[in-house]
Amino acid sequence: MPSKISVIGAGNVGATSAQRIAERGYADVVLVDIIEGLPQGKALDILQSAPVINFKTAITGSNDYKDTAGSEVVIVTAGLFRKPGMTRDQLLAANTEIVTGVINNAVKYSPECIILMVSNPLDAMTYLAVKASKFPRKRVVGLSGVLDSARLSTFIAAELNVPVADISAWVLGAHGLNMVVIPQLSAVRGKPLTGLLPEETIARLVERTIHGGREIVDLLKTGSAFYAPSAGIARMAESIVLDKKEILPCAALLDGEYGIKDSVIGVPVKLGKGGIEQIVEFELSAEEKQRLYDSAEGIKTLIKQMGV
Repeated sequence: MPSKISVIGAGNVGATSAQRIAERGYADVVLVDIIEGLPQGKALDILQSAPVINFKTAITGSNDYKDTAGSEVVIVTAGLFRKPGMTRDQLLAANTEIVTGVINNAVKYSPECIILMVSNPLDAMTYLAVKASKFPRKRVVGLSGVLDSARLSTFIAAELNVPVADISAWVLGAHGLNMVVIPQLSAVRGKPLTGLLPEETIARLVERTIHGGREIVDLLKTGSAFYAPSAGIARMAESIVLDKKEILPCAALLDGEYGIKDSVIGVPVKLGKGGIEQIVEFELSAEEKQRLYDSAEGIKTLIKQMGV
């Protein structure tokens, strides 16, 4: 019998995530939104692609959290999206109330679930989800470095004209302008990036990665990224549900790891049935550790603003 995953928020990110998960065939999906007809219509549209793609899992749309009962994973995409000129931090006040309500409802019907946070500002909302759910920190994880690292890999591949499959990239820290990109953690066919590209080219790619989300917002003008985020979400959910124990860069609440406490930032984690089964600590220089610490301190400022 397939597992059950609920996706809260039927906007572009939520609906595309639901589609990707349903097509992979390992979990039934419930798509929930407060707008009547929206999740039902999108779920039905996705379901009608099953005979073409040949997936057998069910996908349903609902306006009622009761339909999410017994979910193994609850993916939270609900909240306002960034508009041109809007920073991630400006989303904080608007999304704090929305996310608190979502978490309370999700936990009510799926008290044993793993929560996968996507709502922005991501790191602060992940912290909020830990506090609102009262779950152990290992059962709340946020999309951050999986997406940011994918963007960096894409830019490296284009620069060197190599397949993205040949690239290993890691982006740590906050999901936003304070992300920590460490070039020596990235490699192409096992060769460190620092030995393949000049410093000024690497700096340009890093800068583009940091502003990767903004670039898409500015191009779209009326929305934000959803294809790459949904791919990251699906990969994380699959690692949890199928107990793949992949090590991925994700947002996690730290308790002394990397010298950081009571803040959420992107770090390498092992994802399995239990959620975050291990936080992996890379060997970093003193300067790199300081950048990670500063990134975490920036999130603490947002946490104080939320008052949780």
